[in-house]
Amino acid sequence: MLLRLRVSLPDRPGGLGQVAKALGALGADILQVTVLEREAGRAVDDFTVSWPGQISAAEARERLSAMPGVRIEGVWATKEVPGSAPDYDLLMHVASEPARGFATLVDALPSLCGAEWSLALADGAVRHASLAAPAEFHLAEPPPRAVVVDADELRLMLLPVLAQGLHVIVARAEGPVFHRAEVERAARIVDVVAKLAARA
Repeated sequence: MLLRLRVSLPDRPGGLGQVAKALGALGADILQVTVLEREAGRAVDDFTVSWPGQISAAEARERLSAMPGVRIEGVWATKEVPGSAPDYDLLMHVASEPARGFATLVDALPSLCGAEWSLALADGAVRHASLAAPAEFHLAEPPPRAVVVDADELRLMLLPVLAQGLHVIVARAEGPVFHRAEVERAARIVDVVAKLAARA
């Protein structure tokens, strides 16, 4: 089973090694590590791990929480294949068929962002939706810039595409609130897709 773990740990020599050792002792095989931030003496890292057998997010969190000085910010299932470049694949598809740019983007964003679904809204109506996205979605006040909202049981990333009159929404039900590094990456991808789609 592939899991993503978001871990906050002391930013000191050997800190990452201790987490890797603890994960190995628990039977997890680390496939990828992404450093999201290093500030105020702490680091926040995303680990993509392969865990043999079935393990729930709650069980993984419980097992890892025993590490001193380490905080588990989120554990959730992922389909992202470590070492792949899905963002480049997405941009290649959009460059090949720019008229379908936003539909392609919305289909790809859930796997790119470790989320469950995404959609694009224009004038209050859903224009494009990925699998599992709702047919209707109400956005009370569309933001003028990329923001993160922790609403009810969903963590939302709201990405405006002002030139197109669209708002792209990405929703995560499991795992932590979107980190600013994730938001910046997604916003860049949306900007590139918007420029490619504008040429269609």
